[in-house]
Amino acid sequence: MTKPKVLISDKMDPNAARIFEERGCDVDVITGQTPEELLKIIGQYDGLAIRSSTTVTREILDAATNLKVIGRAGIGVDNVDIPYASSKGVVVMNTPFGNSITTAEHAIAMIFALARQIPEADASTQAGKWEKSRFMGVEVTGKILGLIGAGNIGSIVAARALGIKMKVIAYDPFLTEDRAIELGIEKVDLDGLLARADFISLHTPLTDQTRNILSAENLAKTKPGVRIVNCARGGLIDEAALKEGLESGHIAGAALDVFAKEPAKESPLFGTPNFICTPHLGASTDEAQVNVALQVAEQLSDYLVNGGVTNALNMPSLSAEEAPKLRPYMELAENLGSLVGQLAHGNLPKISIEVEGAAAQLNQKPITAAVLAGLMRRYSDTVNMVNAPYLARERGLDVREIRHDREGVYHTLVRVTVATDQGDRSVAGTLFGANAPRLVEIFGVGIEADLKGDMLYIVNEDAPGFIGRIGSLLGENGINIGTFHLGRRDAGGEAVVLLSVDQPIPQDVVTAASALEGVKTVTALVF
Repeated sequence: MTKPKVLISDKMDPNAARIFEERGCDVDVITGQTPEELLKIIGQYDGLAIRSSTTVTREILDAATNLKVIGRAGIGVDNVDIPYASSKGVVVMNTPFGNSITTAEHAIAMIFALARQIPEADASTQAGKWEKSRFMGVEVTGKILGLIGAGNIGSIVAARALGIKMKVIAYDPFLTEDRAIELGIEKVDLDGLLARADFISLHTPLTDQTRNILSAENLAKTKPGVRIVNCARGGLIDEAALKEGLESGHIAGAALDVFAKEPAKESPLFGTPNFICTPHLGASTDEAQVNVALQVAEQLSDYLVNGGVTNALNMPSLSAEEAPKLRPYMELAENLGSLVGQLAHGNLPKISIEVEGAAAQLNQKPITAAVLAGLMRRYSDTVNMVNAPYLARERGLDVREIRHDREGVYHTLVRVTVATDQGDRSVAGTLFGANAPRLVEIFGVGIEADLKGDMLYIVNEDAPGFIGRIGSLLGENGINIGTFHLGRRDAGGEAVVLLSVDQPIPQDVVTAASALEGVKTVTALVF
């Protein structure tokens, strides 16, 4: 079996390469390439490990014909075209926890630096001045810290702030009341935070919703004398408005580790009184650099070797422990999606994926993604679990997930139902024996069959002689039957034949089968 091949294109801890090798990957470390140089070699790699220097553009992704996964050693993935990567079926991962403590500690350090004017006092003292009366700071004890974003890093900042006796309030649309109580903080709306906070610290990604969240309008709503810290992402603050607030005295101080444009060699904020800045150092500790490098190597190798998906930004997470349990279900789900996609013609506006019994105890997202991958092959021959949900959304497909804890006739069951012009069409399958996927129902007819290779699906009148006629037709055309499965609604009514063959079925054979007595429909299938 060929080993997956990984490229490390940015500088990172050398132990990352060792982890790739130990876990069964071949790895090349080639840093400092131009986009043109990367374009020439990226086609030979299954995985790409990057930091912030490599930009993964559409051109790079088009050239990366074997690429399956991109791993960013760090949080921000602004340098990866995630929507296009999704459409190409490439998983994009980051390492959001490797530098969480480091970034949170940097934010706390910035709070202290602002409160006691440490950088300015240091520069003054080293210049031979002794301006003790000039640097009158404020205590942080008892002050209100307003967090914009209370996720992973924000929650760590909250814990540290509570430890230095600050009162913490937070604005985060995803923060529940229970989680706020657990963290020991108060959940507020944005206007409430702006009006009350003595210090504001931002801990949110840069999205269309958060861009310029501290706009000129919102900065004007802040409490006079507020101090603002941003160690998250550039672009969250209107920098021109921030400068005006500092110069007017409404904002007592600001500390930025990130800028809208980086590297920030120039900025109108430089030289502004009570302004502190650092060159994006949030993740810059020895421990964090090692952590994110090791984590990205572990995550990429787990995916390439074992199928585990961790911290992916464009597909459901699937731990290395979950992967073996879910793999047979995902094979079953993909086959069911493929079957219904090949048989249900016309527009498919809606699909539901139901799981029951043992399947209902599992992570349903990968099962849904596998169903969509099978279904969407009617639209694309490069579809996989990553880009299938993207293609489904692009086509306006209404996807519904249903979970039944009950156990029915089968101890575990996956059912796929699509809405068609002729009404709903449903197929179902289970796992037999050693987790072998098996079809058990097709369009309301009970039938047990393996879905593998080339198959022929026939709906016919249940009458004597049909099996002989179809067998003779295939034999006359040199097509050997592997398995033969039958099902029917009622004796003498409509019957279903699903048979596997050892070679592709030519269209003229399908046409000839359609002309046999009693046949209603014939479809050649491929799995």
